[in-house]
Amino acid sequence: MAKIAVLGAGVAGLGVALAAGRAGHEVILIERDDTPLAVSPAEAFDWDRQGAPQVRHSHAFLARLRNLLRDRYPDVLEALYAAGATPMDFISMLPEGMDRTPLPGDEDLVAIACRRTTFEWVLRKTILNEPSVKLVHGMGVTGLQTNQASDRTGVAQVTGLTLEDGTVVQADITVIAGGRRHDLPGLLSASGVAIRETIEDTGIVYFSRFFQLRKGAEFPAQTGPIGGDLGYLKFGVFPGDNRTFSITLAAGVTDRELRRQLTDPDQFITIAAQIPATAAHVEVDRSQPITGVNVMAGLLNRRRGFLDESGEPVVLGLHAVGDAHTCTNPLYGRGCSLALVQAELFADSLKEHGLNHRDRAVAFEGATRDEITPWYRASVTQDQLNADSPTVQNSPADAATSTADAATSTAEAATSTAEAATSTSGAREFMRDGLLPAMRTDPVVVRAFLRMFNLLEDPNSLMTNSDVVARVLTVFNDREDRPVEASMGPDRALLLEAIS
Repeated sequence: MAKIAVLGAGVAGLGVALAAGRAGHEVILIERDDTPLAVSPAEAFDWDRQGAPQVRHSHAFLARLRNLLRDRYPDVLEALYAAGATPMDFISMLPEGMDRTPLPGDEDLVAIACRRTTFEWVLRKTILNEPSVKLVHGMGVTGLQTNQASDRTGVAQVTGLTLEDGTVVQADITVIAGGRRHDLPGLLSASGVAIRETIEDTGIVYFSRFFQLRKGAEFPAQTGPIGGDLGYLKFGVFPGDNRTFSITLAAGVTDRELRRQLTDPDQFITIAAQIPATAAHVEVDRSQPITGVNVMAGLLNRRRGFLDESGEPVVLGLHAVGDAHTCTNPLYGRGCSLALVQAELFADSLKEHGLNHRDRAVAFEGATRDEITPWYRASVTQDQLNADSPTVQNSPADAATSTADAATSTAEAATSTAEAATSTSGAREFMRDGLLPAMRTDPVVVRAFLRMFNLLEDPNSLMTNSDVVARVLTVFNDREDRPVEASMGPDRALLLEAIS
């Protein structure tokens, strides 16, 4: 059995501790934030997570994550539900009038409605009951312990961590799970190790606020997650645990006026009230805010490479998981799910290769390339489409789409299969006038979309499915004969006028 040091007790780090601890390995989990285990999800929501400011923003826990817990850690899934999380059965939320007769595979289309802090609280409570796992919180890491490899490759091997108080934690394997803001390249460079890093700005700033239903009030009727894109403003409603929910509004980094308005708590609600899909959620008799407006900027798509051009590791005895390895635009709600998937990829590579550091690193990075990197590329593609497109004032809204942007990678992929989608604008038109309307009426298309959206199929799965492509093209070719779609919300000028 190995001794494993894990830097960071967010979702990725907790996932590594859970998987490795239950496999019998000794795990020491080191968290910089001073966050002792809270007694309840409500108190966990008040954790001071300076190292992970995104915890008080909207999060999605997609079906792939839920299925992983169902299949490998059913006790954790049960504990989440006991803590107030609820299952989100996408088939039960299909559009009105669509046949909801269960089909094989539908049992996998269930996500989890939960706040990020509640999810972490349940995971932390679980791993603290694992006899082989130890948590140190309120203590940062200042450096790596390394040995120069004795073989002719000269590749450095990490042998542990140095803590802020000077304590040295020796470990067979070190896992970095410090999140999107952790300076892993700087930590490695101090030990003479350089890694490749690719970064693309998402071009947006996030504004989120949490609410709780008032006594006796219920959520507005809906058929699927609510979200969409007005072109100048993206929006989404995310159900949480214990009758909570959050609303996230995202504006462009250059739209200073709208960003200024969104930081004001009263204006945030006023803006949400102008958008039909979010207006009912902020009705004064239905809900009350339980936070101010949380802002998150500097949102990047980033991936780091730990193999050289010949496919050999550039460092041994160290792995990165979650956002410390690959982070994507949080708008698409994939981060937590991919982090837990990657934690399992680490556990699987450890099970197969043990302390053979070279083979384990190659296997882990290969699995990451297959399972995580496609979603990074899809995120970059989606952001590029958004940046290259003109403002859309009357895009169609459909609750079953979650966010309209979640389909843009499939629309982009359609450029090679659909005549209409021969450019960026054509791709968006194909999505707007083909894919989204088809999802309102065609159970085959909506199921295919939901499987892709929930990470159960690869990002291009819709447009490599000839049946789905044919169905979408039929709807697209009928676009001139359909009524004009209802507006998702006001254009920018009307919105600013309404809140002035």
